[in-house]
Amino acid sequence: MADEAVRPGLEGIVAAAKQAPGRGLPPVHLWNPAHCGEIDIVIRKDGVWFHEGTPIGREALVRLFSTVLRKDPDGIHLVTPVEKMKITVEDAPFIATRVDRVGDALTFLTNVGDEVEAGPENYIRVEMGKDGEPRPYVHVRRGLEALIARPVFYELVEMAQERETPDGPTLGVASNGAWYPVGPPHAHQV
Repeated sequence: MADEAVRPGLEGIVAAAKQAPGRGLPPVHLWNPAHCGEIDIVIRKDGVWFHEGTPIGREALVRLFSTVLRKDPDGIHLVTPVEKMKITVEDAPFIATRVDRVGDALTFLTNVGDEVEAGPENYIRVEMGKDGEPRPYVHVRRGLEALIARPVFYELVEMAQERETPDGPTLGVASNGAWYPVGPPHAHQV
């Protein structure tokens, strides 16, 4: 997709995203449009958005599209009041590119400009990949997660403290009164 061009199938998405009241997000959770099929948009696991095999080079357009993403039981969609189009997401739709400790909260910044405070509403989870490497995520909004970038995860591990859990000593981080393990029990003792 050329940076300047917006295909007709995307015009409704752009218009809906631009109509977000104030600076908030559009109320995609309230919209119930008919499913219009799939659109050839892929969010790669490195966070780069593609349309018809070409990277979407306009950061503002990616940010705009990110505001109308919705996770439904059958996948992730771009949603407007009148259209719902399924897209492909290789891992998570967002990447957490920064973390800061602010008081007792961990605040994450995503590649599309979302700022998220981890806590009971926005959990941190770490699963182990098939390669044995940790795959850390933070919940951003309504079931959509951000993969925590490796350097950011290293910062979390540096902040981690050991706690005794039913499965044994585990490293984890606290944020807004919640505690999240950053690896399996005993992993830091190897």
